[in-house]
Amino acid sequence: MVIVCLNLELEMFEIDTSIGATYDADSKEWLGPKFYDFYDRNASVGRILFEQMRRCPHSICQISDIEQTSLTYEEALLQAIRVAENFRKLNLTQRDIVGVVARNTTHFMAVALACFFNGSALHAVNPNLEEKSVKGLFETTMPKYIFFDGQDYAKVVRATNELDTTLYTLSNHLPQVPSVNDLLQSTGTEHKFTPAILEDGTNQTLAILCSSGTTGVPKAVTISNHKRFFDMLHFLNSEDVLFVLSTMDWLTGLMMLIASIGFGAKRVITERTFDAEYFLKLIPKYKITFTVIAPPLLAVLLNNPSITVEKLASLRYLMYGGGNCSMHIQQGLQKYLRNARMIFAYGLTEFEGLITMNCKLLEKPQAVGRLQPGYKGIILNESGKRLSPGEVGEICCHHSRQWLGYYNNNNATVAIYKADGWFHTGDLGFFDTDGYLHVIDRKKNILKYLGMQYYTKEIEEVIVQMPNVTEVCVFGISIDEIGDAAAAAVVKIPGSSLSVPDVIKYVKEHVNATYKHLHGGVIIVEELPKLGNSKLNRKTIKEMFLSSQRRQGL
Repeated sequence: MVIVCLNLELEMFEIDTSIGATYDADSKEWLGPKFYDFYDRNASVGRILFEQMRRCPHSICQISDIEQTSLTYEEALLQAIRVAENFRKLNLTQRDIVGVVARNTTHFMAVALACFFNGSALHAVNPNLEEKSVKGLFETTMPKYIFFDGQDYAKVVRATNELDTTLYTLSNHLPQVPSVNDLLQSTGTEHKFTPAILEDGTNQTLAILCSSGTTGVPKAVTISNHKRFFDMLHFLNSEDVLFVLSTMDWLTGLMMLIASIGFGAKRVITERTFDAEYFLKLIPKYKITFTVIAPPLLAVLLNNPSITVEKLASLRYLMYGGGNCSMHIQQGLQKYLRNARMIFAYGLTEFEGLITMNCKLLEKPQAVGRLQPGYKGIILNESGKRLSPGEVGEICCHHSRQWLGYYNNNNATVAIYKADGWFHTGDLGFFDTDGYLHVIDRKKNILKYLGMQYYTKEIEEVIVQMPNVTEVCVFGISIDEIGDAAAAAVVKIPGSSLSVPDVIKYVKEHVNATYKHLHGGVIIVEELPKLGNSKLNRKTIKEMFLSSQRRQGL
């Protein structure tokens, strides 16, 4: 699940959702506005990016803060062409896959664009994944070449020792390993280069990303050469400065690379993970106008003593996704975004983009928005019956493109993507009578205590309002003859005296239903484990909780 929120300056172009979605009472389908494709329907993403980069050669394309490098569009295009031509000399075909397990460093873009230009699929894997997951993902796609950061050499070698692949370093180069610099050498024919014509047209795989993996092993999600990447963020322009923490294995990372080039904007990258102090320095340093942060990090940002209106003054948009954000956090951030207003949206990696967007939070404060152009939505109950507005069920969505599925995993594909083209998101929610989608929680997060059903989200929203709480994750602890007892892992503000009894008492006082109380217990921790895209790693958090309980003999 991806839930996003944008902040728009009041003076900026307003995204018009007044036409919204229409409802067909007979089919019980919600339909978004008609979609108009402004690009040649047969053009590849690589071809479009190639032409866009030629139009603004002297503008800054990318800045790497840690490496202190800066590339113009002309320089970035030349690097990408050289890697693409050297790939061709190495006989890399459109049926081959290039793997990358790396952070956001200078030459990642050249490798990605080279794949897009040539029609070879890019399979990006997060470098923070454990060795077992890296091994499983690459054994699924069997990449011919794999690029990685030198500090991960031992892990990557162990994870790929049974594959017929060649390793290249992207950064922190090693003397015994070929590097991306070998592929950046001039071929002498750069001026003659043209992007390849895709053998499978726009249905050809552009990239292979990772599913969230919040509760299990991540899957390889195929992304096709569709054009929606260029209109999802249509409110951007060439004056914008984009910053995203996500690496290219997440949809947001891929989307930001394509969108920034598509609009001729500037993109700032860093190989560092999120740190509130660092973030609050980056924004004014580069006058960043657009950024993406996961909701758990917004809580950390809000509670940082260094946050000021001035440090966030350049932002025109603030996007956060990957989960829910409580109204408490939203309202707190509003104080520091004086010239902005907030816009919610909802998307899915498997859906290859944003599904809904809400520009009217004052009217619909808890909705994730109306359907975007060209999309359809329905709500299904457990029996597969379509539900009416206001009724809660599984959110299902549809677009005109054929999804290529999870790579080499047909069983997982058919579990969420049906023959009629409907995606079963695994999220629970409803459409209201105005066509606004409301997301309640993940189906997996529905718990039952003594036969009474409850959602983890509703308990989390209570706990996060405690004055000394920064983050929280609620989950169920299975107890025979009782069911799922709610338990919580809580991060307190450093230096505060928050205790386990404080949290348990607070929930009792603010939640009337006793079956939603924290019968499973509470632990106070310094931080919550997260995935590479900063989503909470619920599986690891629960394991951490159980381990703590065992140590205490509980």
